[in-house]
Amino acid sequence: MSLDMTPTEPQGAIAEARRQAEICNACRYCEGFCDVFPAMFRERAFSDGDITQLANLCHNCRGCFYSCQYTPPHDFALNIPAVLADVRAESWERHAWPGGFAELFQRQGVAIAGALVVGIAAIFLFMRAAGGGAGEGFYAFLSHAAMVAIFAPAFLFPFLVLTFGIRGYWAEVGGSPVRWSHFAEAGRRTANMTNLSGGQGQGCNFEKGDRYSQARRHAHQATMWGFLLCFASTSSATVLHYVFDMPAPYGLFSLPKLLGVPGGILLTLGSFGLVALKLKADPALGATARWGGEMAFVLLLGFTGLSGLMLYAATGTTAVGWLLALHLGAVLTLFLLTPYSKMAHGAYRFAALVRDAQVRS
Repeated sequence: MSLDMTPTEPQGAIAEARRQAEICNACRYCEGFCDVFPAMFRERAFSDGDITQLANLCHNCRGCFYSCQYTPPHDFALNIPAVLADVRAESWERHAWPGGFAELFQRQGVAIAGALVVGIAAIFLFMRAAGGGAGEGFYAFLSHAAMVAIFAPAFLFPFLVLTFGIRGYWAEVGGSPVRWSHFAEAGRRTANMTNLSGGQGQGCNFEKGDRYSQARRHAHQATMWGFLLCFASTSSATVLHYVFDMPAPYGLFSLPKLLGVPGGILLTLGSFGLVALKLKADPALGATARWGGEMAFVLLLGFTGLSGLMLYAATGTTAVGWLLALHLGAVLTLFLLTPYSKMAHGAYRFAALVRDAQVRS
């Protein structure tokens, strides 16, 4: 008796991913590729949790698609990058709260993000007109107390939502108690972005078809390190304010600026670099129904970095008020949308790498 490996009627993403994974498991041509395939080849049968884990290990580099002999027009019609992208996005939506909003953002992300940035900026402008602040620099437009009251809950909200989401994900993929060595291994792979370097380190096939490129890996690294530097800048300013009684504004050679300016540059260049690469890439090899949400996330990251740099450049001019409102609107929108946008992929992918390190140890 032989197995029928041809696609039939449309089915759920997990079921279709399971069909394709079973074919890959029989072929094993892609064994030297990213972490997905060693994890896949360890199994003989795939539960829903196994498929979810494989999907979140996948970085959508697309090398497997261009190397595969079973892609369309072959009857097997394999498209591993696309089906895992669908499963991956569904897993974020399934574990987010409220789930309905996550699904809505994935399909109407640009409109939602744009409306939130403009709406929140308008609120800040109204607050400024109503009273403003009494401090120096930016605090002359909005007081430090008001910023803390607004942004502290906005930061805690996505953190809590993602924490419960990762908890649900960990249970779904069969995770067990973790050792520090698992975190260290996952951290190393995250920092190096090993899975975007191809099986032999030559890069991935995201934007150039069957030609390899390191551009996406470099853009991802610029975006990630830029975001982390900006976060470190804000954290250092918090420490200076509350521990050393050194409130803002800070000079160019202060720690917040030495971290924040390079961070803003990296974040802006990396994000808009990812936008350019995404426009070049074949949409059929990703989650096509969620293209708008993915693009909104990257555009929002880039605009956050760019508006911060513009705000710093405009210090001492009359443009500071409305630039500050736009920048704060972008930052607050980024925080609020984190559990529902592709920003969540960082948390889920790290959890997937921790689980993979756990299984391999």
